[in-house]
Amino acid sequence: MLSVTTWDPRGTIAAKRERQTLPPDEVERFVLAYAMGEIGDGPAAAFLMASLLNGLDDEETLAMTRAMIASGDTVTFGDLGRPAVDKHSTGGVADGVTLVFAPLAASLGLAVAKLSGRGLGHTGGTLDKLESIPGLRTDLEPDRIAQQVHEVGCAVAAQSSRLVPADGALYALRDATATVPSVPLIAASVMSKKLAVASDLILLDVKAGSGAFMKDPARARSLAEACLALAYGAGRPCGVAITDMSQPLGEAIGNALDINEAVQVLRGSRRGLLRDLSIWFAARALEATGGIHFDEASARAATALDDGSASERFARMIEAQGGDPRVTEDPGSVLPRAPLVVPLLADRTGILGAVDAEGIGMASSALGAGRVRKGEQVDPAVGIVFRPKIGDRIDAKEPLGEIHARSRDAAELASKRTLEALTVAEDPVEPPPLIHGWFPPEGGR
Repeated sequence: MLSVTTWDPRGTIAAKRERQTLPPDEVERFVLAYAMGEIGDGPAAAFLMASLLNGLDDEETLAMTRAMIASGDTVTFGDLGRPAVDKHSTGGVADGVTLVFAPLAASLGLAVAKLSGRGLGHTGGTLDKLESIPGLRTDLEPDRIAQQVHEVGCAVAAQSSRLVPADGALYALRDATATVPSVPLIAASVMSKKLAVASDLILLDVKAGSGAFMKDPARARSLAEACLALAYGAGRPCGVAITDMSQPLGEAIGNALDINEAVQVLRGSRRGLLRDLSIWFAARALEATGGIHFDEASARAATALDDGSASERFARMIEAQGGDPRVTEDPGSVLPRAPLVVPLLADRTGILGAVDAEGIGMASSALGAGRVRKGEQVDPAVGIVFRPKIGDRIDAKEPLGEIHARSRDAAELASKRTLEALTVAEDPVEPPPLIHGWFPPEGGR
């Protein structure tokens, strides 16, 4: 681990405020000093805002990534006897792909070790979702992660004090200081977690649309290219997909609600975009690591969902991390439930033409499913279920889903915000494509 001596960080902040390019060692020193507690949240927040407004170049971004990795340990596995794959999403609404992908890929003969994050802004966090399962722990030490991957085939864990702690601290601070939507900051955060864990393949899901941090495909492409540059700079194979987030991917926008939906997908009883994208990424992983044709790989992944193999692997992962594996058989009896469930009724008739997915995500967050300030606890039981997709017909006073809340007032406000996020058209609307672009692991640039 690198060491850093105490120094005055104001010079670094001022230089970035004045749009100067920082030497790589100065970026590393700042990040490590924050990770070690030598500078507080105030200076770090100022640096993040200056970086968001004025940007970081490739060398500065690489230096930040290296410092995040160097702030803790790395995870290695030795001989697994199977390819190791790491998959990451840049964040969206009702994006439960990781919950499905990890056990699905493990059931197909791959190894998956993933460092995930908590809810950020309007998006849900994989860790918050998993921790809604009673007893489940995500604070796994590196040796425990490696052991679980050997025994179960998959593990999803948090950045502990030993695993990229600098990213964990900066991640929470970005959420609390409105400094999330920066291509370099997102790329450094994503890739520090990916590069800290040994793998044969990194798969990135860069979201584009109203529910993503990158609202338009052009910015999503910039983020994809930034992540690819960091992976290539580290000599790691990496494939990046730009996928649609112009509407919630799944139906559940919460924590326990997301787990319930993921369980249904893993048991083969739920169709829809969440299943489709999970199969797509699993097939790409098989294609890249095993030389299997994409169509055949897709069929294998679908079979693993339908025959119970993926669900069984999810139960093993949950049990290995201290959770109640019965959630895969009867989630309703295991997961926390909100005391009030109110139907979400349409206020108009027509064709669903557009969705402000961020608005729905913020409505769920306001119920308690997300956090406004660093360190806040989330309510695992509350959230929103929203079923229609762009292009579907909706009818006034007919149910679109449900609001899961602690109080009637909270439910009414969430319902109002959700309905305000919908654009209803008179004429037919073409659904958006699920995949906007794909950069294969080799030769994709």
